[in-house]
Amino acid sequence: MGEVGAELEAVGATLHGRKRSVPRLHGGFDQNLHPKQVILSVHGLLQSLYPIGELVLTASDAALTGIFFPTSRRGPAPTHQAGWEEAGTEGPAAEVLARARQQLAEYFARTRTTFDLPLEALGSAFEHRVWNALRQIPYGTTTSYGALAKLLGDKHATRAVGLANGKNPIPIIVPCHRVVGSKGELTGFGGGLDTKRWLLEHEGALMELGV
Repeated sequence: MGEVGAELEAVGATLHGRKRSVPRLHGGFDQNLHPKQVILSVHGLLQSLYPIGELVLTASDAALTGIFFPTSRRGPAPTHQAGWEEAGTEGPAAEVLARARQQLAEYFARTRTTFDLPLEALGSAFEHRVWNALRQIPYGTTTSYGALAKLLGDKHATRAVGLANGKNPIPIIVPCHRVVGSKGELTGFGGGLDTKRWLLEHEGALMELGV
C-alpha cells in the first residue's frame, strides 16, 4: 500500500477544505449541481453483461450516474421507477452510456487501467471527498480505510470513510474495491466479496496483498 500514499497526498491536501462543489472534469464528480434531474429528467439505462455478471449503468444527459450489481447494497437499479427508460442509440444519455460500456469492456479486456468519463452523483461534501480520493488509487494497488482517513485530514474518520466508501454509486470506475482492511483483509463490497476478489485478482492487486 506504500505506493498509494504519494498518489493521494495531493488529494488529501486539496480535499481538506470545505468547498461544497466538485466540478465535472475528466471523470471528477459533479456534486449535486443538477439535483432536479433526479425527478424531472428522463434518465437512460443500459444493461450489459461482463465477466462478473450483468451490470446496469445509469446516466443523465450529462454524465454517468450509477453502476448497479445484481446484489447491490444500494438496492436494485431503478429500472421500473418513473423518469427512467431504456437507453436507445441516440441522444446525450445514450452517448454517455455507450462510452461507459466501451471503457468497461476495455477494462475487463485488460487494455484500460483508467477511466475518462463525466460522473455525477448525489452525496454529501464528505462523501464526495472520499469518492474523489478513491479515484486516485492506482490500478493494481490497494489502500486501507484508515490510510484514506488520514490523507483526508482526520485519522479518526476511518468509520466515516468506510460508510462513504459503501455509498459509492459508481463502483469499478470509482474503485472502492481497492480499499481493504487494515491487515489487508477483504471487507464489504456492494457486489459481494467474490466480485471484489475477482476485480483485485484481475488487476493483480492480490499479489501485492499476499492474499
